[in-house]
Amino acid sequence: MKIFHTADWHLGKYVQGVSMIEDQAYILQQFIAEIDKEKPDVIIIAGDLYDRAVPPTEAVQLLDNIFFEIVIKREIPVLAIAGNHDSPNRIHFGARFMASRGLHLIGNLTLDQTPVILKDDTGEVHFHLVPYTDPTQVRYLFQDPAIRTQQQAMEKIIDSIIPNMDPKARHIFIGHAFVTKNGAEEQNPSDAERPLSIGGSECIDAKLFEPFHYTALGHLHQAHFVDSEKIRYSGSPLKYSISEENHKKSYLIVEIDGAGQITTTKKPLMPKRDMRTIENTMEQILVSPTCEDYLFIKLLDESPIISPMEKIRSVYPNAMHVERISLLDYRNKPLEENISKRKMDDVTLFESFYYEITGQEPDSDTLDLFKEVLQEELLHKQEIEVESK
Repeated sequence: MKIFHTADWHLGKYVQGVSMIEDQAYILQQFIAEIDKEKPDVIIIAGDLYDRAVPPTEAVQLLDNIFFEIVIKREIPVLAIAGNHDSPNRIHFGARFMASRGLHLIGNLTLDQTPVILKDDTGEVHFHLVPYTDPTQVRYLFQDPAIRTQQQAMEKIIDSIIPNMDPKARHIFIGHAFVTKNGAEEQNPSDAERPLSIGGSECIDAKLFEPFHYTALGHLHQAHFVDSEKIRYSGSPLKYSISEENHKKSYLIVEIDGAGQITTTKKPLMPKRDMRTIENTMEQILVSPTCEDYLFIKLLDESPIISPMEKIRSVYPNAMHVERISLLDYRNKPLEENISKRKMDDVTLFESFYYEITGQEPDSDTLDLFKEVLQEELLHKQEIEVESK
């Protein structure tokens, strides 16, 4: 059986206030073209179909169009679960009658852990669809007050699945979670993804998934396997943060043979616009070729620049963010060096401002010049006060 594994579409996503819907439509048409080329038997979407619980209209329309293309026109089953960004009730709506046409959407976790069963020439493959569910909901569902963590919640869910697993069938788990080797604490490398737990561990031990022939995961945006080649994240199809700048976006082709052996192939997806960082001076930027990519600009200029984004967008119309390296350096100085500006005398305040703009301390000539100007200003004020009296 040939399976496409994808996840984290985040339809309706905005990055730096810019809608990604056009880019998402583009990449999903590329995904459809891959379906026509590879002719998979089933498509897995492991959570986060949308970017928020109440998605914009255009995101709902896009997902509806894609499901129509895959399930109705091509008659390929789609197995999808809710992620932590989705609304479980909205994803689950109409699940029973849509399943009859091959669209299996699971938004809410239930005690009924009946798998979706598909067949190939060698027998049955059982797909266990487990949507993202908060530990408090798992605790209530199973009436087990001991469930407090993501690890305990997943243990309970899998323990309820294992006794009913047909030993003659092959089994694939579909989940949306933060799975690590031995459940060790790790930082999510993408700042586009919100944490699954506040004040506690969100990490789940990969060993829990050993009973399954393959585990198709969503939540982490970079494609990789965890502890075993058969426990994998597909990653997101697009970059949704500059922290994902170096990701190679893709989907996975998973093939399972009659004995349950797995082979995986990572297939690249090429975006309409890349997301990347450029470090350069304004002068060099303004003579660069026009580029439609989503760019995060780090300016190397030492002198101040008026309206930098306006200038940058004359060359890079989709520039998303601009910052100065020297300004970052100043902000990253130790706290004791960044004393309140209200408490600074005029000279110290000037030194702070100069460093913020240029990234360097003012030399003695510059300070002397500032002091002369400051003295002249003070004398001028005194003359005005005398005249007014």
